[in-house]
Amino acid sequence: MTQTDLPADVTTGDDPSLDATPQETTDFSGIAREGLWTNNPALVQMLGLCPLLAVSSSVVNATGLALATLIVLVGSNTSVSLLRGFLPPAARLPAFVLIIASYTTCVTLLMQAFAFELYLTVALFVQIIVTNCTILGRAESFASRQPVLASAWDGLMMALGFAAVLIGLGAFRELLGTGMLLADMDQLFGPAAADWTLTLIPEYRGFLLAVLPPGAFIGLGLLIAAKQYWEGRR
Repeated sequence: MTQTDLPADVTTGDDPSLDATPQETTDFSGIAREGLWTNNPALVQMLGLCPLLAVSSSVVNATGLALATLIVLVGSNTSVSLLRGFLPPAARLPAFVLIIASYTTCVTLLMQAFAFELYLTVALFVQIIVTNCTILGRAESFASRQPVLASAWDGLMMALGFAAVLIGLGAFRELLGTGMLLADMDQLFGPAAADWTLTLIPEYRGFLLAVLPPGAFIGLGLLIAAKQYWEGRR
């Protein structure tokens, strides 16, 4: 099996120039499977849990952070792959952090310009994307050793896997806590999304625990348990 057939965290040395030369074919389906399911950043690697737990109280908050993470992860993976042959081993980690911080700054400015009300809610957790171990880990273990297209695809799949858990947890907590879904989506998508709110449980009195921090831990635990149960039955 070639190195590019292994979408998981594969390393062969401290210097990228010592790594095995990537083959012409890349297992894109394997990379997708790793990111979305078998090596999901949230459910398997347990990375990025601080923003995931803090922001997942509603779908709009979760979607905003998911989009921000996607942009940073795809952009940083692509940039690291493009520059991998020019970075000496001693400068790799500082360079990766600088690249991730640059994309995080761009995303922060975009949210301030086009989704300021939502930004006020999730600002802290958007700004600390730069410290997200998922993003730095993929830069080090995959993007610094693989071609550009495979690295971009890996970033996209890892981001979508993280986003699926984040938005799913947000939907679960919002529905259980308020009886509604997609409330306040106009904060992210503008006035056209003002009427997207779905009231699924009329006259619902709410379940406060679901939207409080303990609800995030309980919800994530249930998602992890469901994945383990599904894997055990296969």
